[in-house]
Amino acid sequence: MHDLVIKQGKIVDGTGASAFIGDVAIDDGRISSVGQLNGVRARRSIDADGHLVTPGWVDAHTHFDGQASWDPLLTPSSNQGTTTVIMGNCGVGFAPCKPDQHEALIHVMEDIEDIPGSALAEGITWEWESYPEYLDALERRERTIDIGSQVPHCAVRCYVMGEAGVNNETATPEQVSQMAQIVREGIAAGGVGFTTSRTKLHVTRHGKVMPGTYADEAELLGIGQVLGELGRGVYGLVSDFDNWKSEMDWMKRLSISNGCPINFVLFLRKDDEFERIQQQLDYVRQAAKEGAQLIPHVSPRPGNIMMNFNGTVHPFMFFENFAPLYELSPEERIRRLHDPELRRAILAEEAIVPEIPVAAAQDMMATIITGFDKMYVVESPPDYEPTPDKSIAARAAAMGVPPRQFAYDILCQNNGQEMIYFPNFGYDTGDMSRQIHMIKDENSVLSLADSGAHCGVLCDAAMPSFLLSYLVRDRERGERVGLEWAVKSHTRDTARCVGLEDRGTLEPGMKADINVINFEQLQLDKPQLVHDLPAGGKRIIQTVQGYRAILVSGEPIFEHGEHTGALPGKLIRLQH
Repeated sequence: MHDLVIKQGKIVDGTGASAFIGDVAIDDGRISSVGQLNGVRARRSIDADGHLVTPGWVDAHTHFDGQASWDPLLTPSSNQGTTTVIMGNCGVGFAPCKPDQHEALIHVMEDIEDIPGSALAEGITWEWESYPEYLDALERRERTIDIGSQVPHCAVRCYVMGEAGVNNETATPEQVSQMAQIVREGIAAGGVGFTTSRTKLHVTRHGKVMPGTYADEAELLGIGQVLGELGRGVYGLVSDFDNWKSEMDWMKRLSISNGCPINFVLFLRKDDEFERIQQQLDYVRQAAKEGAQLIPHVSPRPGNIMMNFNGTVHPFMFFENFAPLYELSPEERIRRLHDPELRRAILAEEAIVPEIPVAAAQDMMATIITGFDKMYVVESPPDYEPTPDKSIAARAAAMGVPPRQFAYDILCQNNGQEMIYFPNFGYDTGDMSRQIHMIKDENSVLSLADSGAHCGVLCDAAMPSFLLSYLVRDRERGERVGLEWAVKSHTRDTARCVGLEDRGTLEPGMKADINVINFEQLQLDKPQLVHDLPAGGKRIIQTVQGYRAILVSGEPIFEHGEHTGALPGKLIRLQH
């Protein structure tokens, strides 16, 4: 008598093997048998005839560090089939943290990851100071899905160095030793690894790059050697790779010296960077021959922004006549934007982009205001690979109106819920062919959903659903990807890149994190902006159709899109 049997589904087991029709039996939260289990009995069964049966998605790049302390559901990931999330990425997080540093770390997270500071201030429980105490606090809470945490460089640096760390001053050997000890204690307590940020795009409200951005090799390698001493843990980073060869040289040395994986973000900002990215992928292959484990994390689609009048970003955000509207409620803001006089005033003025001490960020802000040839109206269902003739510039020209006016009027529709899709990174050629080339590289891992972050500009927690519904099933403009490859890439591969060996495949003994999916009906809904975070904080959410059931440790947490009430999720503590 099994606890549960999933019957006669099309099993895509996450190993890369061909799909087959069969059953999955579950006992005590683990998979006990897979195959044709004729005549077996179970306390409960799920009829999966006509459905895919896959491992639960593993999201290796999230920012739920604050939300995990108050939200048991961890949407918008758990209802998208994601059963494991790893947070503490990009070097940001909330532990360790001294009592007088709470506000400072909230500001960094708000500025860097676009999570409303008011929501973090009201929602975070602050039951900790040290990183091990943070893990203990997380473990005390019930939740739908499993979470893992990494030790964030920014918090560690601020804890040890105070204002000097914030100002990116060079750490002394003693301070490096103190930081290494904190990381050692954090990973020994069960942290998945350590992460840092080296990109100048991560700028705080004071115009400074975040703490740790300019850390020297002595600091980076001094902390990294902890992973070798403990014999476990991953090292993660995001970088601009302005001097990519020297950057990857120290990454290679760190990986070889300590026998640890280095997870690094690899994103295509402009198409003229593609040659450099190909060189980096070649470097990874050569470094592997020397014993290095360098793992590029790549998004299945270009970096993007969803623009909305009540969101964080839109083409009128720097307009003088728009500025007073920020003081209004979302409802009143939209009402005022319908006023013909205000509309004329906004459309008549020229925006002045504020000075930003980072050229890339300055260029991006300028494009947000004028780049209508790269902006598209979000349709239902959303089209994430729109053709140039669908751009706002093209549609406005066809109507004989200025593109700015077209954009304004679109954003006012449907009580201000309409959105504009702006694929701002890596969409210069008007398709995703280069992005697909990157994700299909043998060493790449699918990542960068930034789930839980960038609340006012995107909801890429839906990335696995997009992968299956579009890149596997619907894409007509170019190459598709295989079903078995796609499932393996977002389950086994993502689990292994962060050291998780107990999940990601449908094999006996593995953790019973499972999705049952109506593949033909799998479809992302149009994103919406809601105000459901603590203190009324905003975020963009996206629902999906087609998930028959989502199981964590053998318990259904969602069925037909509805939460079952089950909270089987646990804190992951990596140990020997």
